[in-house]
Amino acid sequence: MFYHLLYPLRSYFSGFNVFKYLTFRASMAIFTSFLFTLIFSPSLIRKLKKIGIKDFNKREGCKTLNNINKMKIGTPTMGGIIIFLSFFLTFILWGNLKNAYVWMVTGVMFWMALLGILDDRKKLMSKSSEGIDKKIKLVWQGITGLGIGIYLYYSGDIFHSLTFPFFKNFSLPLGYFYPLFASFFFVSVVNAVNVTDGLDGLATGSYLIALLFYGVASYIVGNIKFSNYLFLTYIPNSGELMVLCSALFGAGLGFLWFNAYPAEVFMGDTGTMALGGVLATTALITKHEILIILVGGIFVIEGFSVLIQVISWRLFKKKVFLIAPLHHQFQYNGVPETKITLRMWIVSIILSLLAFATFKLR
Repeated sequence: MFYHLLYPLRSYFSGFNVFKYLTFRASMAIFTSFLFTLIFSPSLIRKLKKIGIKDFNKREGCKTLNNINKMKIGTPTMGGIIIFLSFFLTFILWGNLKNAYVWMVTGVMFWMALLGILDDRKKLMSKSSEGIDKKIKLVWQGITGLGIGIYLYYSGDIFHSLTFPFFKNFSLPLGYFYPLFASFFFVSVVNAVNVTDGLDGLATGSYLIALLFYGVASYIVGNIKFSNYLFLTYIPNSGELMVLCSALFGAGLGFLWFNAYPAEVFMGDTGTMALGGVLATTALITKHEILIILVGGIFVIEGFSVLIQVISWRLFKKKVFLIAPLHHQFQYNGVPETKITLRMWIVSIILSLLAFATFKLR
């Protein structure tokens, strides 16, 4: 709104020219959304409690884990709504509302939030960890990812191939298979983020670190000088995603204020599904899909721990871990929750710094 209303007034007062700069609007978006979240959260958390949107923290067949986390019973969930409200209000204020990419990402966010809401609602109704059918969720996610892939495929030749870090002029042409790759990638990222949400602040903090990376990446690949200098694929108009990521980053920081141990609210699948969708879509648009292995290293590790556990049990009727995902394995071994969370945040920071280094190491 400010960009559209105030930037045109630069001919009358040169100070309004500041609204042109992505860095200024991104900085203000972080501050604004953080402030909104701090203001909205207390009343919304009380509202969630009042209407009975509370987590039962019950996992079937895991008596030990249920005992470890019994103090979390009754904590309000579906807190992702708080993040969306702050994010959307902020983006309306500071974003360029004519940019197609930002509406695409925003649309994916709310579409995946709807899936999360349905999943959380089913869990609340059944008072268990079983949400809507897993096949329905996978189909929902897969079709969404396929739609993103088709849109990007027809947006230009730059999306027809897969680029790799450390290589200047090497890419893997995917052709008509690109939408299928996008679908697989989308489903993988969304579910990896989802399974990481099990400890207070773990998913939120790890996500913010990854989001910060992709916010900067979108700015770099959206700038023809920076992208050419670093031998990265230039994606016209993608720089505006930095403002979007910044608005979401500020909202996430504000949410972490209340989600840190001991959590006053959980984001629920309402939050994790939507945030995972944003991360996957931004990675696809910026052509940094492969770097999700580093940037989202914690999500990858957590996701693979679940995958390995499921495959091992179905094929050999044996468990590789006492329990999956991995953060619960550490809980079983007596590691304090706060220590697990902080250590995983540290790993996320280190991996993201390594990912930034790949921009130059080509």
